[in-house]
Amino acid sequence: QNRKCIEEVIHFAWEEKLFLLADEVYQDNVYSEGCQFHSFKKILYEMGPEYYNNVELASFHSTSKGYMGECGYRGGYMEVINLHPEIKGQLVKLLSVRLCPPVSGQAAMDIVVNPPVPGEESYSQFIKEKESVLNNLAKKAKLTEDMFNKVPGIHCNPLQGAMYAFPRIFIPSKAIEEAKAHKMAPDMFYCMKLLEETGICVVPGSGFGQREGSYHFRMT
Repeated sequence: QNRKCIEEVIHFAWEEKLFLLADEVYQDNVYSEGCQFHSFKKILYEMGPEYYNNVELASFHSTSKGYMGECGYRGGYMEVINLHPEIKGQLVKLLSVRLCPPVSGQAAMDIVVNPPVPGEESYSQFIKEKESVLNNLAKKAKLTEDMFNKVPGIHCNPLQGAMYAFPRIFIPSKAIEEAKAHKMAPDMFYCMKLLEETGICVVPGSGFGQREGSYHFRMT
């Protein structure tokens, strides 16, 4: 999302008194030139006190994505601002009756939010490894995009970030009719056939919302 889009979302939430949930786990996974991550909280504060004193916002981050990729540690955090005191009390109550996250996940999250800084012995190695991981992900994103666009009947937009491709597939009318005969969405039918005949597992785009008459799948 660009900054203008985020400002519009914040303004809408302010007008309608909505609670904003900002999933920012892919903030390091930005590949396209000219694109950058924008923090909802940062923009909220820059929009002035009328917004940052009133808009309820929860921001999420995780060790599972980014350059870390530590999915098994189950580490993450949620920061909430401007939450109504009664709601905050219920949230604290909910957290109090749940088991705590694994210690290893908490330790990993602590390292993510407190990385090595210039002057520390491990800083240069940290930057080297971080850039290596992100550069490799960017290369894989470009390779995925290029390969999809070589396949007849598939079109893939530039992969700007995250870890997924969401190409559009052009399904022949006979296949659409067969999908309907099986009482399946055409993209679900496509994905099931792909799995059965090749062993490749992808997720149908109908689960994410798409324009009627268009079909997609998501691949990691």
